[in-house]
Amino acid sequence: MARIVPDDWQHLEATGAAARERETLALLERGLPAGYTVYHGVHWTRLTEGFSVFGEADYVIVSPSGRALIVEQKTGFLRETKNGLVKAYLQTERNVAVGLARTVEALHLRFTAAFGVGNYGLEALFYCPDHAVREPAIAGVQASRIVDATRKAQLAAIVREALPADEPRLPCAAKIHHFLADELSLTPDASALVGAAGTLVTRLAGGLATWARRLEFEPFRLRVIGTAGSGKTQLALQVMSDALARGARTLYVCFNRPLADHIAKVAPPEARVANYHQLCDWVSRDGGHVPDFEGTNVFDDLERRFAQAPIDARWQFDVVIVDEGQDFQPAWVDALARLLRPGAAWWWLEDPLQNLYMREPVALPGWTVLRETTNYRSPRDILAFLREVAGEAVPALAQHAAGSPFDGSEVTLAAWDERAETSAGGRLGDSAQEPAVVAATKRAITQALSLGFRKQDIVVLSFRGREHSHFTALDHLGPHRLRSFTGQFDLFGNPQYRDGDVLLDSIYRFKGQSAPCVILTDVDFGTLDERTARKLFVGATRATMKLIVVASARAARAMGRDPAAAGEHVVSAAVASIAAREKR
Repeated sequence: MARIVPDDWQHLEATGAAARERETLALLERGLPAGYTVYHGVHWTRLTEGFSVFGEADYVIVSPSGRALIVEQKTGFLRETKNGLVKAYLQTERNVAVGLARTVEALHLRFTAAFGVGNYGLEALFYCPDHAVREPAIAGVQASRIVDATRKAQLAAIVREALPADEPRLPCAAKIHHFLADELSLTPDASALVGAAGTLVTRLAGGLATWARRLEFEPFRLRVIGTAGSGKTQLALQVMSDALARGARTLYVCFNRPLADHIAKVAPPEARVANYHQLCDWVSRDGGHVPDFEGTNVFDDLERRFAQAPIDARWQFDVVIVDEGQDFQPAWVDALARLLRPGAAWWWLEDPLQNLYMREPVALPGWTVLRETTNYRSPRDILAFLREVAGEAVPALAQHAAGSPFDGSEVTLAAWDERAETSAGGRLGDSAQEPAVVAATKRAITQALSLGFRKQDIVVLSFRGREHSHFTALDHLGPHRLRSFTGQFDLFGNPQYRDGDVLLDSIYRFKGQSAPCVILTDVDFGTLDERTARKLFVGATRATMKLIVVASARAARAMGRDPAAAGEHVVSAAVASIAAREKR
């Protein structure tokens, strides 16, 4: 069986031309024996909107001797003209032979510069699995090097004929794999991939938003129980857009204020977006009561006033969406029910594994239930890490599938000595007595920056709440200014933030959001119980590309890690085996 590089191509839920290229990769993997390597641009082509690494070439196959074969693949319809085969792209046509010749010439120049004249072998092949070439003489490509629909079953055999396995090794054989790996940029620049990765994951996770909206029943009461990264936010945004397009009044309500603020930025401006206490505040103010956010029990008072406030047409909606439903209290259901117009649709989105307050699930008798257990957002090795360290405390993790095309993000653990923290006496900001966790977190930020993440791509999440975190009073971590919640609200109940470059928050407040690089810090526990495992799940699944865990030595031991080896990648043999099973 041939080796395919990059090797995680099977995870890519590709469509269109990329899906056809995956079919070809499977054909080559099965048809070529060990010793052959197929380099392909499918993985990164998908992320860069269809531009292959080697011009028009889709694959570069290397034989055991080091001889290389460029394969250009064209699917769909081709036209045979007097000037050769052409492929139509929107308003233009590209000549197959000309494109292939340019690719061969370009790679000849690169090989000559890298290996020297006469020290390498380079061939070319054109593959069109959907088109039967009627007149090979005018195709512009040597007939023996055209594999069309009539010969596609012979593709691997034709490759073996062009690249004999038993010919003497070429002088370039020792270097060609390193050269091609560099050309493919198999160690991608993080900052360049952040936006593209977000786009890809958003599209992969769009399935829930597509088919959940096709359900029809009366009254419409749908409870969506979906894991982190399954597409609940996309579903909520699409439901809002659909409702507003037909002129329906729409309300989105969640538990966390930071999530509400985030959704308000991306939701249609006509939709009402609030967290539950913000909604209570609006209704209370509408009734003439101005809350005192500097007083005590202000949120309990808001809940009571909202539940008792008369509701008129101004506060009734055709579509109500509840997000983070696992954090809602039973009394809130009845209070919200008064906001529904007759015949209104009510969506309830929740994730039991993100229930950090260990509340009993809200009873919703008679509701239709839809479950989604695939996480498209988190790299596959992050989920494997969670299953290994927390699967015993939370057996439900075993049922959660990894749908992300990304793997090998290399979860990192940095351990600090909690005894050093105790010796600091809690005096924060004094560099001579700086808690060890703060120093370790500074190093984690430095590591993230060295990997290519920008400061705006990095979020530092405290495993503890604001009241107990080592970081609450800090406005800097080394040279990095922290953007963090001050704990204060303005007169209208809006949270106040410090200005900074790196966001600092707690896992409680950051639920429902995500970031390319997450530094999960303040991780300190002696026993990995269910609540602690859920906190790990919430913090880890915020990361879309990279996770760094800054944990105490005892927490590292509770997770089955050797604190002395901390700072190294923590994808153990068990995690690797889980990831390997998922690849098959």
